[in-house]
Amino acid sequence: MRDKQKLEALKRMKLLNLHPTVIDEFMQQDKLNLSEFGGFLYWLDESQQRVVEDFERKYNALVYHVIHSFTEFGELLTFLYVSDYPEEWDMDTHSLQAGIPIAYVKNLSNDCCSEFGSVGIRPNIGGLIRTE
Repeated sequence: MRDKQKLEALKRMKLLNLHPTVIDEFMQQDKLNLSEFGGFLYWLDESQQRVVEDFERKYNALVYHVIHSFTEFGELLTFLYVSDYPEEWDMDTHSLQAGIPIAYVKNLSNDCCSEFGSVGIRPNIGGLIRTE
């Protein structure tokens, strides 16, 4: 299943117009990038990587990009991911094309506020910005 999820992630990363280096690092090295401060790209630090790995284990999902943001609700990591339910992937792609994908938002400041839901995103300078 992981190989199928990775191919689906590749399709989604191209749809999002992520920087080619981001896509190459993910596909060849399993290295995740994170967008923050308007779409600037960074690698995840160790604590962020652990949070992603915990999420992937718990939900059998594959995270392909993370958006880091600071809001009035706290410090957030938004995970764009591929689920292990292939029957949902077409619907996920349509939501992604509309700029409102289903994501998991990890609230690092208040874990009880972490949740799945639709988020607004848009590409910018090779990375992504959360719009809502």
